[in-house]
Amino acid sequence: MPMRKTKWAEWGVSAPSVLWLTVFFVIPTLLVVAIAFHAAAPDGGIGKEWTFQTWRHIANPNYPAIIWRTLWISAATAVGCIILSLPCAYAIARMEARWRAMMAGLIMLPFWTSFVVRVFAWRTLLHPEGFLKHILVSLGLADANTQLLYNSGAILLVSIYSFLPFAIMPLYAAAEKFDFSLIEAARDLGAKSFLAFRKIFIPGIRRGVISAILMVFIPSVGSYVIPDLVGGKNSELVGNKIYQRTFPDRNLPHASALSTIMAVSVLLPLGLVGLLLRRQDKRELELKALAKRTTGGAA
Repeated sequence: MPMRKTKWAEWGVSAPSVLWLTVFFVIPTLLVVAIAFHAAAPDGGIGKEWTFQTWRHIANPNYPAIIWRTLWISAATAVGCIILSLPCAYAIARMEARWRAMMAGLIMLPFWTSFVVRVFAWRTLLHPEGFLKHILVSLGLADANTQLLYNSGAILLVSIYSFLPFAIMPLYAAAEKFDFSLIEAARDLGAKSFLAFRKIFIPGIRRGVISAILMVFIPSVGSYVIPDLVGGKNSELVGNKIYQRTFPDRNLPHASALSTIMAVSVLLPLGLVGLLLRRQDKRELELKALAKRTTGGAA
C-alpha cells in the first residue's frame, strides 16, 4: 500500500507537466508533421489529400545546402560559446561570493535591451562604411573589398555574441558546485594549470557543458532574426525559409516539412545526450558498487 500511494503521488506531481507538454508541445508537433504530408491549397490553405510532393520539393539541391549551413553554423556557435564560456565560468566561480552576483548580473545585462536592437547594433558595426571596417583597413587586417556583413561569418559572430550568456550561466552553475581542491591537488602533483583545467575541471562539470551546448545549439537552429539582418540572401538558414514559406508564399505544408526537419535536428541531439548521460550514470553506479564490494572484501 505505501508503495502504491507513493506511485500515485509521483503521478500526481508529474501530471500537470505531462499535460502541459502534451497539449502545447506533443500535439502541435504531431499536427505540424501531419501537415507536411499534405499538398498546399491554391488559396494558401492545406489540401485534403495526402502526398509526398512536399518532401520531393525539399529534396532539391537548394534545401540540403540551407540545412547543412544551419547545422554547421549552429554547431560552430555552440563550440565558440563553450570555448569562451569555460574560462568565464571558472573565473566567476573562483571569485568571492559578493562579486559572483555582480558578474552574473553583468552577464545578463544584455537581456535588458531588445534582441533586435542588439542585432541592429552589430549590423551597424559590420557595415561596409562602419568604423570597424575602417579600423581593420588602417591596421592592414582587411582591404577595401573585405565584406564583413551579409555572409556566414557575420551570422556566426553575432550568434556567438547573442547566445553566449546561455552558455555562461549553466557552466557557472556547475562550476560553483565544483570542488576546486581537486585542481590544487593536480597542481601539487605536477600538472600544469591548463592540463588541470582540461583534465580535472572540464570533466568535473560535464553536465553543465552538455546543458550549455544544448541551450546554445537549439535556439541557433531556429534562429531567424540574425541571418535575416546580417546574413543576406546567400546565407539563409532554415528559420528564414520557414518564415518565407509561411507568410509571403502561404505554403504551409512546405513550412511544416522544414519545421519537421528542424525539430528532428533538435530532438536527435537531445536523445543522444540523454542516452549518453544514462550510460555514464549507470557506469558510475557500477564503479561505486564495485568499489564498495572491494572495500568490503578487504575489510
